[in-house]
Amino acid sequence: MGLTTPEHRVGVSGRLGRMTVQHPWSRYVALGDSFTEGIGDPEPQSPGGFRGWADRVAEVLSSTTPDFAYANLAIRGRLLQQVIDEQIEPAIALRPDLITFSAGGNDIIRPGTDPDEIAVRLDTAIGRLRVAGATVVMFTGPDIGMTPVLGRSRGKVAIYNENLRSIALRHDAVVADMWALRELRDPRMWAPDRLHFSPVGHHTVARMVLEALAVDNELEPFAPEPLTRVRWRQARVEDIGWAREHLMPWVLRRIRHQSSGDNISPKRPEFLQK
Repeated sequence: MGLTTPEHRVGVSGRLGRMTVQHPWSRYVALGDSFTEGIGDPEPQSPGGFRGWADRVAEVLSSTTPDFAYANLAIRGRLLQQVIDEQIEPAIALRPDLITFSAGGNDIIRPGTDPDEIAVRLDTAIGRLRVAGATVVMFTGPDIGMTPVLGRSRGKVAIYNENLRSIALRHDAVVADMWALRELRDPRMWAPDRLHFSPVGHHTVARMVLEALAVDNELEPFAPEPLTRVRWRQARVEDIGWAREHLMPWVLRRIRHQSSGDNISPKRPEFLQK
Protein backbone atom coordinates (compact mmCIF):
# COMPACT_ATOMS: atom_id res chain seq x y z
CA MET A 1 0.00 0.00 0.00
CA GLY A 2 1.53 3.30 -1.05
CA LEU A 3 0.70 6.87 -0.20
CA THR A 4 -1.98 7.32 -2.83
CA THR A 5 -4.71 9.40 -1.18
CA PRO A 6 -4.62 13.12 -0.27
CA GLU A 7 -4.70 12.25 3.44
CA HIS A 8 -1.57 10.14 3.10
CA ARG A 9 0.42 12.21 0.63
CA VAL A 10 4.06 13.02 1.51
CA GLY A 11 5.05 16.69 1.35
CA VAL A 12 8.48 18.18 0.71
CA SER A 13 9.37 17.72 4.37
CA GLY A 14 8.77 13.97 4.11
CA ARG A 15 5.96 14.04 6.67
CA LEU A 16 2.39 12.95 6.13
CA GLY A 17 -0.65 15.15 6.52
CA ARG A 18 -2.47 14.58 9.81
CA MET A 19 -4.68 11.51 9.56
CA THR A 20 -8.27 11.92 10.61
CA VAL A 21 -9.13 8.26 9.94
CA GLN A 22 -7.85 4.87 11.04
CA HIS A 23 -4.29 4.31 9.91
CA PRO A 24 -4.16 2.09 6.81
CA TRP A 25 -1.41 -0.40 7.75
CA SER A 26 -1.82 -4.00 8.85
CA ARG A 27 1.49 -5.69 7.87
CA TYR A 28 4.63 -3.98 9.16
CA VAL A 29 8.26 -5.09 8.57
CA ALA A 30 11.26 -3.40 10.19
CA LEU A 31 14.68 -3.63 8.47
CA GLY A 32 18.05 -2.49 9.75
CA ASP A 33 20.79 -2.92 12.32
CA SER A 34 21.10 -2.68 16.12
CA PHE A 35 19.03 0.52 16.21
CA THR A 36 15.99 -1.31 14.83
CA GLU A 37 16.71 -4.55 16.67
CA GLY A 38 16.32 -2.55 19.87
CA ILE A 39 19.79 -2.84 21.41
CA GLY A 40 20.01 -0.70 24.54
CA ASP A 41 16.39 -1.41 25.49
CA PRO A 42 16.53 -4.81 27.25
CA GLU A 43 13.26 -6.65 27.76
CA PRO A 44 13.40 -10.36 28.70
CA GLN A 45 9.81 -10.94 27.53
CA SER A 46 10.52 -9.67 23.99
CA PRO A 47 11.90 -11.95 21.25
CA GLY A 48 15.68 -11.68 21.28
CA GLY A 49 15.65 -10.03 24.70
CA PHE A 50 15.28 -6.45 23.41
CA ARG A 51 12.26 -4.25 22.82
CA GLY A 52 13.22 -1.03 21.01
CA TRP A 53 11.41 1.69 19.10
CA ALA A 54 10.11 -0.60 16.32
CA ASP A 55 8.36 -2.91 18.80
CA ARG A 56 6.85 0.17 20.45
CA VAL A 57 5.60 1.52 17.12
CA ALA A 58 4.08 -1.88 16.29
CA GLU A 59 2.35 -1.97 19.66
CA VAL A 60 0.66 1.38 19.01
CA LEU A 61 -0.32 0.50 15.44
CA SER A 62 -1.75 -2.84 16.55
CA SER A 63 -3.86 -1.27 19.29
CA THR A 64 -6.48 -0.09 16.77
CA THR A 65 -6.03 -2.71 14.03
CA PRO A 66 -7.29 -6.26 14.50
CA ASP A 67 -4.94 -8.95 13.16
CA PHE A 68 -2.06 -6.47 12.85
CA ALA A 69 1.13 -8.39 11.93
CA TYR A 70 4.71 -7.36 12.63
CA ALA A 71 8.12 -8.76 11.62
CA ASN A 72 11.56 -7.42 12.52
CA LEU A 73 14.50 -8.58 10.39
CA ALA A 74 17.12 -6.23 11.86
CA ILE A 75 20.43 -7.59 13.15
CA ARG A 76 23.00 -5.68 15.17
CA GLY A 77 26.25 -4.69 13.49
CA ARG A 78 24.95 -4.95 9.94
CA LEU A 79 26.37 -2.63 7.27
CA LEU A 80 24.13 -1.17 4.59
CA GLN A 81 25.05 -3.73 1.93
CA GLN A 82 24.39 -6.59 4.36
CA VAL A 83 20.94 -5.19 5.12
CA ILE A 84 20.27 -4.89 1.39
CA ASP A 85 21.52 -8.40 0.60
CA GLU A 86 20.00 -10.21 3.58
CA GLN A 87 16.78 -8.39 4.43
CA ILE A 88 15.15 -6.75 1.42
CA GLU A 89 14.00 -9.88 -0.45
CA PRO A 90 12.68 -11.62 2.70
CA ALA A 91 10.85 -8.40 3.57
CA ILE A 92 9.25 -8.10 0.13
CA ALA A 93 8.23 -11.77 0.29
CA LEU A 94 6.16 -10.97 3.39
CA ARG A 95 4.11 -8.48 1.32
CA PRO A 96 4.06 -5.71 3.93
CA ASP A 97 2.17 -2.45 3.54
CA LEU A 98 4.54 -0.59 5.89
CA ILE A 99 8.34 -0.86 5.97
CA THR A 100 10.84 0.99 8.13
CA PHE A 101 14.39 1.00 6.77
CA SER A 102 17.32 2.23 8.83
CA ALA A 103 20.81 1.33 7.66
CA GLY A 104 24.07 3.04 6.76
CA GLY A 105 24.95 4.36 10.20
CA ASN A 106 27.54 1.64 10.78
CA ASP A 107 29.06 2.52 7.41
CA ILE A 108 29.17 6.26 8.10
CA ILE A 109 31.09 5.98 11.38
CA ARG A 110 33.84 3.87 9.79
CA PRO A 111 36.95 5.81 8.73
CA GLY A 112 37.33 6.49 5.03
CA THR A 113 33.73 5.83 3.99
CA ASP A 114 32.01 8.15 1.52
CA PRO A 115 28.47 9.30 2.44
CA ASP A 116 27.69 10.02 -1.22
CA GLU A 117 28.62 6.49 -2.30
CA ILE A 118 26.60 5.01 0.57
CA ALA A 119 23.62 7.11 -0.49
CA VAL A 120 23.76 5.72 -4.05
CA ARG A 121 23.24 2.22 -2.69
CA LEU A 122 20.52 3.45 -0.35
CA ASP A 123 18.70 4.99 -3.31
CA THR A 124 18.62 1.65 -5.10
CA ALA A 125 17.40 -0.14 -1.97
CA ILE A 126 14.53 2.28 -1.36
CA GLY A 127 13.53 2.05 -5.01
CA ARG A 128 13.23 -1.73 -4.70
CA LEU A 129 11.09 -1.44 -1.58
CA ARG A 130 8.79 1.20 -3.04
CA VAL A 131 8.17 -0.90 -6.16
CA ALA A 132 6.55 -3.43 -3.83
CA GLY A 133 3.93 -0.78 -3.00
CA ALA A 134 4.54 -0.39 0.72
CA THR A 135 4.84 2.86 2.60
CA VAL A 136 8.55 3.22 3.40
CA VAL A 137 9.93 5.16 6.37
CA MET A 138 13.58 6.27 6.27
CA PHE A 139 15.69 7.69 9.12
CA THR A 140 18.13 10.55 9.17
CA GLY A 141 21.08 10.04 11.47
CA PRO A 142 20.99 11.83 14.84
CA ASP A 143 23.19 14.82 15.59
CA ILE A 144 26.12 13.06 17.30
CA GLY A 145 28.29 16.14 17.76
CA MET A 146 28.13 15.85 21.54
CA THR A 147 29.15 12.18 21.70
CA PRO A 148 32.73 10.97 22.18
CA VAL A 149 34.40 9.22 19.24
CA LEU A 150 31.25 9.27 17.08
CA GLY A 151 31.22 13.07 17.12
CA ARG A 152 34.07 13.06 14.62
CA SER A 153 31.64 11.73 12.01
CA ARG A 154 29.13 14.55 12.45
CA GLY A 155 29.89 16.16 9.09
CA LYS A 156 29.53 12.85 7.25
CA VAL A 157 26.20 12.22 8.96
CA ALA A 158 24.95 15.65 7.87
CA ILE A 159 25.92 14.99 4.22
CA TYR A 160 24.29 11.56 4.35
CA ASN A 161 21.13 13.10 5.78
CA GLU A 162 20.82 15.57 2.93
CA ASN A 163 21.26 12.75 0.42
CA LEU A 164 18.63 10.74 2.29
CA ARG A 165 16.10 13.57 2.09
CA SER A 166 16.58 13.75 -1.66
CA ILE A 167 16.09 9.98 -1.93
CA ALA A 168 12.91 10.16 0.14
CA LEU A 169 11.52 12.91 -2.06
CA ARG A 170 12.37 10.99 -5.23
CA HIS A 171 10.69 7.79 -4.03
CA ASP A 172 7.78 9.35 -2.12
CA ALA A 173 9.02 7.94 1.20
CA VAL A 174 8.47 9.22 4.72
CA VAL A 175 11.36 10.78 6.64
CA ALA A 176 11.69 10.11 10.38
CA ASP A 177 14.00 12.98 11.29
CA MET A 178 16.30 12.02 14.16
CA TRP A 179 18.66 14.94 13.44
CA ALA A 180 15.83 17.34 14.35
CA LEU A 181 15.00 15.40 17.52
CA ARG A 182 16.88 17.64 19.93
CA GLU A 183 15.89 15.49 22.92
CA LEU A 184 18.51 12.99 21.74
CA ARG A 185 21.22 15.38 22.91
CA ASP A 186 20.33 14.49 26.51
CA PRO A 187 22.75 11.81 27.83
CA ARG A 188 19.80 9.96 29.38
CA MET A 189 18.68 9.08 25.87
CA TRP A 190 21.76 6.88 25.43
CA ALA A 191 22.61 3.46 26.82
CA PRO A 192 25.73 2.99 28.98
CA ASP A 193 27.74 2.06 25.86
CA ARG A 194 27.02 5.57 24.42
CA LEU A 195 26.48 3.92 21.03
CA HIS A 196 22.85 2.81 21.34
CA PHE A 197 19.72 4.39 22.72
CA SER A 198 18.43 3.73 26.23
CA PRO A 199 14.81 2.67 26.87
CA VAL A 200 13.76 6.33 27.11
CA GLY A 201 15.66 7.02 23.90
CA HIS A 202 13.85 4.22 22.06
CA HIS A 203 10.54 5.49 23.49
CA THR A 204 11.29 8.99 22.20
CA VAL A 205 12.21 7.70 18.73
CA ALA A 206 9.01 5.62 18.61
CA ARG A 207 6.96 8.71 19.39
CA MET A 208 8.74 10.61 16.60
CA VAL A 209 8.13 7.81 14.07
CA LEU A 210 4.42 7.76 14.88
CA GLU A 211 4.33 11.52 14.45
CA ALA A 212 6.02 11.17 11.04
CA LEU A 213 3.28 8.69 10.12
CA ALA A 214 0.66 11.08 11.52
CA VAL A 215 -0.64 8.41 13.88
CA ASP A 216 -2.10 9.72 17.12
CA ASN A 217 -0.73 7.99 20.19
CA GLU A 218 -0.53 8.25 23.95
CA LEU A 219 3.24 7.87 24.32
CA GLU A 220 4.37 10.45 26.83
CA PRO A 221 6.90 13.07 25.68
CA PHE A 222 10.26 13.26 27.42
CA ALA A 223 10.03 15.63 30.38
CA PRO A 224 13.45 15.46 32.05
CA GLU A 225 14.45 16.64 35.46
CA PRO A 226 17.54 18.88 35.49
CA LEU A 227 20.75 16.91 35.16
CA THR A 228 22.95 16.62 38.23
CA ARG A 229 26.22 18.46 37.70
CA VAL A 230 29.10 15.97 37.44
CA ARG A 231 32.52 17.04 38.71
CA TRP A 232 35.37 16.97 36.23
CA ARG A 233 37.27 14.20 38.05
CA GLN A 234 34.19 11.97 38.26
CA ALA A 235 33.47 12.53 34.56
CA ARG A 236 37.01 11.47 33.64
CA VAL A 237 36.73 8.33 35.76
CA GLU A 238 33.44 7.50 34.01
CA ASP A 239 35.04 8.12 30.60
CA ILE A 240 37.91 5.74 31.40
CA GLY A 241 35.47 3.08 32.58
CA TRP A 242 33.39 3.51 29.43
CA ALA A 243 36.46 3.25 27.18
CA ARG A 244 37.57 0.05 28.89
CA GLU A 245 34.16 -1.64 28.95
CA HIS A 246 32.62 -0.51 25.67
CA LEU A 247 34.97 1.39 23.35
CA MET A 248 37.91 -1.02 23.33
CA PRO A 249 35.80 -4.12 22.56
CA TRP A 250 34.19 -2.17 19.69
CA VAL A 251 37.61 -1.18 18.32
CA LEU A 252 38.94 -4.72 18.66
CA ARG A 253 35.98 -6.12 16.70
CA ARG A 254 36.79 -3.66 13.89
CA ILE A 255 40.43 -4.75 13.86
CA ARG A 256 39.49 -8.43 13.83
CA HIS A 257 36.77 -7.91 11.21
CA GLN A 258 34.22 -9.26 13.64
CA SER A 259 30.66 -8.06 14.19
CA SER A 260 28.42 -7.98 17.23
CA GLY A 261 25.84 -9.59 14.95
CA ASP A 262 27.89 -12.66 14.08
CA ASN A 263 25.75 -15.78 14.61
CA ILE A 264 22.69 -13.64 15.44
CA SER A 265 19.36 -14.26 13.69
CA PRO A 266 16.44 -11.83 13.25
CA LYS A 267 14.28 -11.70 16.35
CA ARG A 268 10.99 -11.75 14.40
CA PRO A 269 11.73 -13.25 10.94
CA GLU A 270 8.06 -14.01 10.22
CA PHE A 271 4.88 -12.08 10.81
CA LEU A 272 3.53 -12.46 14.32
CA GLN A 273 0.36 -10.96 15.67
CA LYS A 274 1.30 -7.99 17.82
